[in-house]
Amino acid sequence: MRTRMTATRRTAVLAAGLGLTMVLAACGQNAAAPSGGGATSAAPAAGGVKVGVILPETQSSARWEGFDKPLLTAAMQAEGLDADIQNAQGDEQKFSTLADGMISSGVKVLVIASITSESGAAVAAKAKAQGIPTIDYDRLSLGGTSDYYVSFDNEKVGALQGQGMADALKGKQGAQVIEIEGAPTDNNATLFHNGQLSVLQPLYDSGALKLVASQAIPNWDNQVGGTTFEQLLTANGGKVDGVVAANDGLAGAVITVLTKYGLNGQVPVTGQDATPDGLQAILRGDQYMTVYKPIKQEADAAAKLTAALAKGDTAAADALATGSVDDTKGNRQVKSVLLTPQSITKDSVKTVVDEGQVTASEICVGNLQATCQQLGINAG
Repeated sequence: MRTRMTATRRTAVLAAGLGLTMVLAACGQNAAAPSGGGATSAAPAAGGVKVGVILPETQSSARWEGFDKPLLTAAMQAEGLDADIQNAQGDEQKFSTLADGMISSGVKVLVIASITSESGAAVAAKAKAQGIPTIDYDRLSLGGTSDYYVSFDNEKVGALQGQGMADALKGKQGAQVIEIEGAPTDNNATLFHNGQLSVLQPLYDSGALKLVASQAIPNWDNQVGGTTFEQLLTANGGKVDGVVAANDGLAGAVITVLTKYGLNGQVPVTGQDATPDGLQAILRGDQYMTVYKPIKQEADAAAKLTAALAKGDTAAADALATGSVDDTKGNRQVKSVLLTPQSITKDSVKTVVDEGQVTASEICVGNLQATCQQLGINAG
């Protein structure tokens, strides 16, 4: 959408002082695990080939424990693998210690979703020294040596967010946008932002939209994201027309601030991960869109790739990893499985339920039940 837009009445509120004490506990972390769509936990395959999986944290998003862990457990078991799946809880030292333990225990393959590129690269180097192939899961460790990468097309994720914002602000000439981005140490956050700008930069350049500020949030910390957004909002005289939030957790923190100023439902907010909280916010009208990444597809792809490498079948692994991504720090191309994300707005929330990522009972609560019925989302 690059056509010239008509004038708009900008949203305004009383400029608040810089007293930023906020209660974000209600949205600072996304809701707990879904249980449908094959997301139930499964026991490791008895006597299967031992492999290790390290997930990064639990604070910024419900996805790692709620989606990835049970889906990876089931997918690895289906491939005949005995998977030891652990979460580093955002602690880089724990991430390293978990890796050391798995390497010492004799895992045949190590799958890692790194906290930072540096920690991921260090673990991959240790594994390589022991002849253990490594797969970067969801996040590419820049400058690392992992043999393969499994994720979604993350620039496409950002492009969907950017297009969502462009669509939501269509016809509002000069609409003011604030960007709340992910961790600067996470390569995915950079890719999301690049994708957003592929759509939004021409609109900023033409004056169709106005970028007020863009701020990366360390560690994807939702509370910091909310506080930072309020600072940017008040510094701009309490005016904002749209917020590009990099995931549903940050979107929830932004919505808490917008609610404080009576702006929720008036200012479109983007998100990512199609979490229960994010989908509820979309159904309420507080969030405009999210990006749905069918994590079952990602877990299944990782398990198939892991199984091939555990057998030493690099030809089979290469047949799965038909894409590639550029490791700009390591100056190399990494063989990749890149999956396709989907944009979800209110009218398409049903897709996420139908595919089993969440259940209707998780999102159709309270006064949202009537909205769900109108959209054909039924608990039965």
